[in-house]
Amino acid sequence: MHYEGMIIRPPSEADSILLQVTLGCSHNKCTFCGTFREKRFNIKKDDVIFEDIEFARTHCRRQNRLFICDGDALIVPQRRLVPILERIKERLPWVERVGLYANTKGIGMKTDEELEELASLGVKIAYMGLESGDDQVLKEIRKGADSAKMIKMGRRIKKAGIKLSVTVLLGLAGPDRSMIHARETGRVLSDMDPDFVGALSLMLVPGTELHEQHRNGEFKLLEPTQMLAELGEMIANTHLTQGLFHANHASNYLPIRARLPRDKEKTLELISEALQGKIELKPEFMRAL
Repeated sequence: MHYEGMIIRPPSEADSILLQVTLGCSHNKCTFCGTFREKRFNIKKDDVIFEDIEFARTHCRRQNRLFICDGDALIVPQRRLVPILERIKERLPWVERVGLYANTKGIGMKTDEELEELASLGVKIAYMGLESGDDQVLKEIRKGADSAKMIKMGRRIKKAGIKLSVTVLLGLAGPDRSMIHARETGRVLSDMDPDFVGALSLMLVPGTELHEQHRNGEFKLLEPTQMLAELGEMIANTHLTQGLFHANHASNYLPIRARLPRDKEKTLELISEALQGKIELKPEFMRAL
């Protein structure tokens, strides 16, 4: 495979074929993210992509899922993305699901018909970074979209028949807006109604603007119990028809996996017990990105 730089994929794609179609992220301005700082966004040449598909045909026959990297492959023009998906379908017929990252800009550049076409060609799941439903936080972290746009684009993904997995970041608002961030994020998640929600706990990355703001005293990190209380408030305000809410990423202090609405009360009780000290939280040295 012709991989360039650091390759990032969602935890649920750990066993997937990783096909790098783009380099970096077309937005690459979020204050908390340092993943693609060293990469200039670009779409790789078709011959390189197709050569990697042939490599997968020979060496990845046991993997029935494929994830298209890097940061926001959905932004690839339809005239180029469709032939790539058709080649995957032709040369890797055992692949049952194609996944990719999607941001509001990339989704917005596709018509409803184009999104449906991608679904018909095997794109079964899109991962979207919401981070927060609080418009003030979204503006401060330079996410590039407000909550209304997030909701609209998330709904369009689902309407096209593609499963939607949304990521949110605990602690992103700091202590002063923690509960607002939690409630507003719950509101947006409820309006989007994604199939999956992944809650990560903020860990500052050296070299990012948010890390520098923390060093200068402009941004404060939440204590573990504050992070957990924020998670509880977020779940309490999240009303999904049938979605999986998980906070079992390596960055989290308390692993949680809940099917909402079925497991909501049980999960809130678990968080309450942890806040009372009845359940031990993950020590700091065991947390990781």
